[in-house]
Amino acid sequence: MREPRLLRPTVYLLFETTMTEHNQTPDIQIDENAIMAERRHKLSQLRAQGVAFPNDFVPEHRAAQLHEQYGAWTREDLEQANVQVSIAGRMMLKRVMGKASFATVQDGTGQIQFYINDKGVTEAVHEQFKHWDMGDIVATTGQLFKTQHGELSVRCANLRLLSKSLRPLPDKFHGLADQEMRYRQRYVDLIVTPETRATFIKRTKAMNAVREFMVENNFMEVETPMLHPIPGGASAKPFITHHNALDMQMFLRIAPELYLKRLIVGGFERVFEINRSFRNEGVSPRHNPEFTMMEFYAAYTDYQWLMNYTEELLRNVAIRATGSATLNYQGKVLDLAPAFDRLTIVAAIEKYAPQYVGAALDDADYLRAELKKHGVDLNDPQVKNAGVGALQLTLFEEVAEHLLWNPTFIIDYPIEVSPLARASDTHQGITERFELFMTGREVANGFSELNDPEDQSERFLAQVAAKDAGDDEAMFYDADYIRALEYGMPPTGGCGIGLDRLMMLLTDNPNIRDVLLFPHLRKEDA
Repeated sequence: MREPRLLRPTVYLLFETTMTEHNQTPDIQIDENAIMAERRHKLSQLRAQGVAFPNDFVPEHRAAQLHEQYGAWTREDLEQANVQVSIAGRMMLKRVMGKASFATVQDGTGQIQFYINDKGVTEAVHEQFKHWDMGDIVATTGQLFKTQHGELSVRCANLRLLSKSLRPLPDKFHGLADQEMRYRQRYVDLIVTPETRATFIKRTKAMNAVREFMVENNFMEVETPMLHPIPGGASAKPFITHHNALDMQMFLRIAPELYLKRLIVGGFERVFEINRSFRNEGVSPRHNPEFTMMEFYAAYTDYQWLMNYTEELLRNVAIRATGSATLNYQGKVLDLAPAFDRLTIVAAIEKYAPQYVGAALDDADYLRAELKKHGVDLNDPQVKNAGVGALQLTLFEEVAEHLLWNPTFIIDYPIEVSPLARASDTHQGITERFELFMTGREVANGFSELNDPEDQSERFLAQVAAKDAGDDEAMFYDADYIRALEYGMPPTGGCGIGLDRLMMLLTDNPNIRDVLLFPHLRKEDA
């Protein structure tokens, strides 16, 4: 059979129109309400004819797999092979050309073209097709072939409308241009923006890679509560709720840390959790109130082991997810292949802000004066009551943190800002703790765990005092966790990795909302 010559579609036609061989100029000015009214009328006609939303078609093939398997075949080979397929998807392009019609249909893997004529589907079905709309979910069975221009297509022998689309897709010329609308109506964004679909496919691949690596290294995946009687495991302002049956105040999890370490006490020596955590903080390109991180704990390890393992983990995940340890992020190279840098807080300040050197960085008054120059509120409880170590950390955050493009471990944090970390046996006032930075943002935080119950109790009491002094991110006293430590916890290393921030790097997205399917937004105006 000789097929008509076709123009290969190179772009989505996402506008509301009906095309004929005599009139192929879309009217893109049609009022959306009028379009929806017309489509609702069509739906009412479908209801009158029988089942409007049938659920008895199961596609046996996918667009991408068909292109992969048969894309290189010649027209002659395909005709001879008589490959029969069954496929369904959303109609993204429709062309009515008299005796023949064409539709570009998109499923979860890609696009493929349908060829419809009276001989294949009957004149009655072809006529019905002419009244279907872009966005409709359609299904077909038929023979795979190639057009004269080499486009892989399905010669439809049976054609059905499975789901009627009442709301028109964005038009071809503007697409889903409003960024907030893309976040708010992610379902539309996924339909019309291939880059968005690719981002979340890559995210899933990377998340799977994280799990695979952890399991390969004998970590056991666990689940811990998301509702906590006491918020703990991090310094953050929690979301507060109320449990009616127990008549008690509860908090959404800010971190799973204290529960995971209870499992270490219980004898599970390697555990991890990919968890949703909630912090009642501001929204920014790198913060969302609800986020995903992974925390993992390994008995008989310390922060040096953790840094080596975290480096290996991130490098491995990058390779599995993208094919390379060398990433391109926002136009610059981010190379995870070389050994990551390791600097103390003071060393990082001296390297990236060389105007600060020597003994001045040990002078609290000098540090406060410099912080004031950078606009830091000295009356903020976290700063007002801070010692030299915490002031150094605050200065680091102001002058050096944003310059840490290459993977860099900042090590040896002061005790006063590390209430759950083991104190150094050799350096007074610091802990065996690190934070990992890439592209100027924190990606991971880990330390040798504090397993001394009396020391931990004193640290909690210091946090309570800080909270009483006005620090609403300070920790509560967790008596049950202290009780767990009193049974004995082996030497342990633990780390948390911000997976959303990692996904930003792996998918080359500058905003955390770009890697969250449904980021939090202000309530939509009525």
